[in-house]
Amino acid sequence: MKSKLKKTVVWGVLGAIFYFLLSYHIIFIGSSVRLLEKSHLTLEYTLFSTQGKTNESILGVEDLREDGIGRLLVDMGKLSEDELDLLLQKYEE
Repeated sequence: MKSKLKKTVVWGVLGAIFYFLLSYHIIFIGSSVRLLEKSHLTLEYTLFSTQGKTNESILGVEDLREDGIGRLLVDMGKLSEDELDLLLQKYEE
């Protein structure tokens, strides 16, 4: 009985971790880590580092752009509101 309960708990925890990975982007900006909620469940871009990437290349990733990475970059001071607006105009066309 104990073994079955333990196995159920372990599978439940693994399921919760997998659901978390499906639901959030884990974004590394410099030495900090930020979570960005995904618009749909997927494993694409679950782990993403901005190191060595330009703001334009970061915003070039459609999934991240749609999920709000631009706002995150503004909040972190990596991009101004005006720069964000200019870069987003490229992708609205």
